[in-house]
Amino acid sequence: MEEEKFSRTAYRVAMRRASHQLLDDPKVFDDPLALRVLGPKAIAELQSDSREDSHTSRALRAFLVARSRFAEDELAAAVERGIRQSVILGAGLDTSAFRAPHADRGLRIFEVDHPATQAWKRERLAAGEISVPATLTFVPADFERQDLAAELSRAGFQWKATFFSWLGVTPYLSREVFDGTLAWIASLPAPSAVVFDYAVDPSSLDRDEQAVLRALAARVESAGEPFRLFFVPSELAGDLEGMGFSHVETLARDQMNARYFEDRRGGLRISGGLAQLVSARR
Repeated sequence: MEEEKFSRTAYRVAMRRASHQLLDDPKVFDDPLALRVLGPKAIAELQSDSREDSHTSRALRAFLVARSRFAEDELAAAVERGIRQSVILGAGLDTSAFRAPHADRGLRIFEVDHPATQAWKRERLAAGEISVPATLTFVPADFERQDLAAELSRAGFQWKATFFSWLGVTPYLSREVFDGTLAWIASLPAPSAVVFDYAVDPSSLDRDEQAVLRALAARVESAGEPFRLFFVPSELAGDLEGMGFSHVETLARDQMNARYFEDRRGGLRISGGLAQLVSARR
């Protein structure tokens, strides 16, 4: 992303989460702050845009809300395993920390994001009159240029079992940064865990999916945030196990649809296999 500008893709993702609150019933991912953090101008744009209910928009929206739901479900499971520290990597306009999840269990949360995007988010929070809970610490950091462990440590992060949510970030990273981040997470005490999504290598896609990927890649590149990193699903699972993760779960399109969109009316479901979800823990 451009150095002094907030992430445009983070804004677009937030718009899709907000449109889910307006258009879909029942909700797969209930986020009462999704509209407030965007503000009235963005809400009016969503309400007037007929494209929001097109097949393409529904499919994209389905994936985005499924991955948020998956991450929050996995966090709840991690808290049940005794984890009391969570890190959101590339938080964008994610509102989970502001809904105070598991505050009664003593969960402390760190939000890591590019400084320009994090400053923009704090402006949106203030405009929406969304208070920052005492359980949250902001950590401005650039994944490609700063040491994640050092920046978190300076912010008060403790060397103990931690849950990491890493959504909508890995396709924009170098392989070196991706591997280094996961290796560091794997070095933390068990039962540390991470949830992330990733872009499937074009060689694993059919012709129609490749065409959709090219169109999507052109859009994000025009926003200054080109795709850089793709994975072959069968190879990634082995890589994670080699890093020290003993429990790896992958959700492709069919698994996500079965878990979150079975027997729904209105056509909200994921189509195509451009991206997958992963949960990995020590």
